[in-house]
Amino acid sequence: MKLEYQISLCSQNYQKWKSLALSANSLEQTKQFLEKAFFWLELQTAFVTLFTIEQARGNDPNTKQKLIVAKTNLSKKLLDYAEKILDEIRL
Repeated sequence: MKLEYQISLCSQNYQKWKSLALSANSLEQTKQFLEKAFFWLELQTAFVTLFTIEQARGNDPNTKQKLIVAKTNLSKKLLDYAEKILDEIRL
């Protein structure tokens, strides 16, 4: 998956959860929505950083290796998030 797409996806999810937090009916609901919004904002920031590094130094073999590791770590973070959401749905 391209970094541009991942950045866009994170941005869309952040906007969605932020909007829900702003219109929530209770403090508990606001907290839950904000946690999700901040997760997506943090992820978006990480992907923007990787994209910037890739554009600036993407031809360097050492940088390429580090980018692969970083992308793998972010993918794991997304997987963990998906598993958490699935657990919430199952309850």
